[in-house]
Amino acid sequence: MQLAFVLYKYFPFGGLQRDFLRIALECQRRGHAIRVYTPIWEGEVPAGFDVRVAPIKAFFNHNRNEKFSAWLAADLARDPVDRVIGFNKMPGLDVYYAADGCYEDKAQTLRNPLYRFGKRYKHFAAYERAVFAADSNTEILMISEVQQPLFVKHYATPARRFHLLPPGIAQDRRAPANAAEIRAEFRREFQLGEDDLLAVQIGSGFKTKGLDRSLRALAALPRELKKRTRLIAIGQDDPKPFLLQVKALGLSEQVQILKGRSDIPRFLLGADLLIHPAYNENTGTVLLEALVSGLPVLVTDVCGYAHYIAEADCGRVLASPFDQERLNRTLAEMLADPAARARWGANGLAFADSADLYSMPQKAADVILGEGA
Repeated sequence: MQLAFVLYKYFPFGGLQRDFLRIALECQRRGHAIRVYTPIWEGEVPAGFDVRVAPIKAFFNHNRNEKFSAWLAADLARDPVDRVIGFNKMPGLDVYYAADGCYEDKAQTLRNPLYRFGKRYKHFAAYERAVFAADSNTEILMISEVQQPLFVKHYATPARRFHLLPPGIAQDRRAPANAAEIRAEFRREFQLGEDDLLAVQIGSGFKTKGLDRSLRALAALPRELKKRTRLIAIGQDDPKPFLLQVKALGLSEQVQILKGRSDIPRFLLGADLLIHPAYNENTGTVLLEALVSGLPVLVTDVCGYAHYIAEADCGRVLASPFDQERLNRTLAEMLADPAARARWGANGLAFADSADLYSMPQKAADVILGEGA
């Protein structure tokens, strides 16, 4: 079959983008032709992919999306395909990969009622309705079971159209046989002594991921513990507001903010803790990447994959509503207890051997190609 994959932006370090690529490659591996439509493509084009970049510009996202949809529809009319698979909500999809939560629910619960009179709301609500309305034919690949009831509540989407996928952690995230050697080399490179502690926060979108909360927790550590603790944050985002916060908190010597990069497994093996106090997060793939590399995790319960951390007993999950003091206290306790961190790390590795955390691309391809339920 000729398959068309559609997304608003591709860059190598986003969770949605990495999921798209692995699903598309799995479909290609099964013998199908891959075409990609996007307004923005950053990075290398995989062999055999036909990437079509839409030549559109607009000041507002909703205007850009509408121009893109019109351009996409015109190109598909000229050059049809067998299936259209979207990674953002939009009309005309045969299959939608639900990387984002329910927009309508957020608009009704988190926004001022006046928000729903604006053009932005009307656009995003209409595009979500095109996917989830009861009379739509779009099949939905769900990666967060907590979101499905919200879509059903607002759109009465039939249950038969939802396909819940397992996580899709890449096998290269698992701790290799020479993990100790990689850790030692990493810590030499970053000048971390035997008694030094490293917390990492990984993920694009520093504001949503709660980097401000992590910085406040680092600043609140007891003096002796704080002196030997560093934090490295990695992601594609504007670091300026957070660098200002780092300076204001007196943490300039202890915090590094790095751009997205391809050697994340080294950081997971070299660190002592992953901190992820997100404000909201549909899944949180990095939580499972830490789990399968044996790195203890400190996470808020709003993340879709936080329940795996609790099930594996490989860290601590902070219950809602969020409390900064509780985060401060928990971070200090975890950093000060090497025996607990060793136990959490071992529990994560054991869980990684028994749980299905890897088959998402295969199960997604089954649905896209009509080879599975």
